[in-house]
Formats: sequence, structure tokens, C-alpha cells
Amino acid sequence: MIRIGILGDIGSGKSYVANNFGFPVFNADHEVSKLYKKNKKIFYKLNKELPKYISTFPIDKDEITNAILANNSNFKKIIKIVHREVRKKMKLFLKENRNKKFVILDIPLLIENKINNKKDILVFIESSKTDINKRLRKRQNFNNKLFKKFKKIQFSPMYKKRKAHFIIKNKFTKKSVKIGIKNILKKVL
Repeated sequence: MIRIGILGDIGSGKSYVANNFGFPVFNADHEVSKLYKKNKKIFYKLNKELPKYISTFPIDKDEITNAILANNSNFKKIIKIVHREVRKKMKLFLKENRNKKFVILDIPLLIENKINNKKDILVFIESSKTDINKRLRKRQNFNNKLFKKFKKIQFSPMYKKRKAHFIIKNKFTKKSVKIGIKNILKKVL
């Protein structure tokens, strides 16, 4: 099994590209959403650590946002609780897909949290600032303060680009993405 890790800036279209590879995708953001909606253990742990902020189940994203924006200590507590569970989900995903030729890892903090292996193929998704800003403004739950907080814990796009083995220029057209993916798969195989 070859693991392909997707890197890029927030709003660059990482998930869109990941889903166009045609192989199983582990999407950490979707896993976190599922945990907030369905996992009572996560709720109890967060409620115990942050009772002032986390009080409803399923966990309300606004409560998470308010806790994160209140202070960095809250942010670290949430990450510690949630990331441990996401890593378990990823291990299960990898085990279930061990016979697949490729798996795609769509994990926002892939290299920051040292989730990638040395053998992983890293693909950087490059998009123009204009396209990224347009996409972010269209997001229903976009919060600029939260966005800035997440940007602070991420490596710069230039650093990620240097770490990548391949770059896909995402012009937000299926054609540009498909060509990039095809070229990568050709070189890897």
C-alpha cells in the first residue's frame, strides 16, 4: 500500500483533490465531525476539561469555536483529546485498506503532527490566494478569528511545498486536478 499525503493551505481544495484520486480517502475533518456528533466519550472528556464551554451532545461546533477562541490552553486540550481518537480511526482505516494499491491521507496537520511516514508520497495543492479567499468566504461556518488561530499552528505553505514530492496546481476545475493526479500516478507506478 502506498500512502499519499495531501498538503496545502486552508481552502486550497485539498479534500476536493483527495477525492479525485479514486482511492480510499481518510479525511480527518470528517472524522472530527463524526466524533462531535456521535462519540459520547469525546463529549464527556471535553465536558470534563472544558465544562464552561462544552455542555451539549451532540457537541455544537459553536461551543468548540468559543472554547478555542477563549484561550490557547483550551485549544491544546481539545487537540489532545480529539487527535488521539482521530489517530485510532486512521489506524483502523489503514488496516481496513491494507490491500489497496493507494490510500489518500487528507489530514490538515499531517506534517505538523508528524503523522506522515518517511515513505509517504506528499502532494502539495497549490491555489491562488484569490481562489482560496473566494472559497473561504463561501464556507457557511467561516470564522476569520478561528482561521487565524489555525494558520498559527500550521507550517507555512512554502515549507509544505518544499516538503512535497509533487505539486498539483488547483484551478478548481476537474480537468486541472485530473491531469495533476494522472501525472503523479504515472510517475509513482
